[in-house]
Amino acid sequence: MRARLEGAMAKRRLRGWNPPLENINALVASGGPRLLARSRELVVTNGYAANACEAFAANLVGDGIKPSSLITDAGLRDQVQKLWLAWTDEADADGLTDFYGLQAMAAREIFVGGECFVRLRPRRAEDGLLVPLQLQLLQSEMLPFEKTETDPNGNRIRCGIEFDLIGRRVAYHFRRRHPGDRTDQRVAVPETVRVPAEEVLHIYRPIDAGQIRGLPHVAPAMVRLFLLDQYDDAELDRKKTAAMFAGFITKSAPEDLMMGESEADLDGAAIASLEPGTMQVLLPGEDVKFSSPADVGGGYEAFQYRTLLAISASLGLPYHLVTGDVRQANYSSLRAELVEFRRRIGQLQHGVMAHQLCRPIWRRWLETAVLSGALVSDPVTARPVQWIPPRWDWVDPLKDIQAQVLAMEAGLTSRRKVVEATGYDIEEVDRENASDAKRAADLGLTFRASSCETQGARATPTRQPDLSDGAEDDDGDDPTGTDRTNPQE
Repeated sequence: MRARLEGAMAKRRLRGWNPPLENINALVASGGPRLLARSRELVVTNGYAANACEAFAANLVGDGIKPSSLITDAGLRDQVQKLWLAWTDEADADGLTDFYGLQAMAAREIFVGGECFVRLRPRRAEDGLLVPLQLQLLQSEMLPFEKTETDPNGNRIRCGIEFDLIGRRVAYHFRRRHPGDRTDQRVAVPETVRVPAEEVLHIYRPIDAGQIRGLPHVAPAMVRLFLLDQYDDAELDRKKTAAMFAGFITKSAPEDLMMGESEADLDGAAIASLEPGTMQVLLPGEDVKFSSPADVGGGYEAFQYRTLLAISASLGLPYHLVTGDVRQANYSSLRAELVEFRRRIGQLQHGVMAHQLCRPIWRRWLETAVLSGALVSDPVTARPVQWIPPRWDWVDPLKDIQAQVLAMEAGLTSRRKVVEATGYDIEEVDRENASDAKRAADLGLTFRASSCETQGARATPTRQPDLSDGAEDDDGDDPTGTDRTNPQE
């Protein structure tokens, strides 16, 4: 039993290891504000953190996680898709971006703040929107961590979230203004306002069961990023200071001035400057010692690499996405790293972004569109949809496409799955292919291969050359000009 429970030993070796048994909600409530402030400062001032944040958002949502309606009625499906596409340009309540830009902002907030709130804002008919609904993004600071109390109605308020007696979220108590925004002076004290839970989407990645607030994605790497940044700044200042001194002069008679020497300052120190090509003749007893600043040493590069490697592992991002350094990467290592990274991103795409953000907005948008008359349909009938994440760029496009073609031919996957993996809707692709083929036929155009013909470097020839009649000459050359190598190799 002692061998199996080695981690629970209390002997000399582990005597000082006594972490408190605290719930993650207690940790977030006590350290959340400071953690959030440090996280935001890091992303603004630290180059590696800023680059990692952009890489995280670009891979999580890219140019948008887009819906593909599963309505069987083709006419209704096209109507829904076109109305949605037109509404995405009006989705932002601030008017700064579209719906997919809001997705990117939410992804950055998840990296920096660990969570993001989206408030569904119904609009009036006279506002002139296609669908009277807009989205307002709220930062984590808008929901106070310290607001933990019991409401007069008997509900519990924990970290700004109100729960009923059976643990369901019924409301969010938001601040009226951002606590760090000094330009907004509408109220003297940051008062809170109660917003029903059905009007708010809470976007965050739950790490532990029962977790009610999010943790910044950058949290595990914050200490290393901060200390490495300080170390680099100190090293840069040390080299800069050392490089300012070209040499040090020792004189036997301090009262005699050298060529180019200025008057001494209050501390008695003087500086002598030389023009290019100047040859100085020293008096007897004078000596010059040139400055030789200490180098950073041969271990600097290895130290930086290992530290940044640990930071990348803490962030869950590939090393080259954090640093931009691909010197030690090759095709195999880069592909293996990206495959594992994309699995993690896929979890967030489907479990967080699609489930917590896209699906509730799609349901509310359909209901609002039907109630406003912009769409004539049953919201339940039009609700089936699948969300297509952005396509992954191929490491080796030729090999990846050939592998997908072989998988389709072997029946291991469908063409729909292959097309959706590229981030496009298969029905839209088919319509474009049909339109292109019809236009080419009407104009009498012919191309090398159509979408249904075999093409590519791995196409197997229908007839192999007959080499049994001695067509190959003595020196091994093939006079027919046909390579006998199997084109599949």
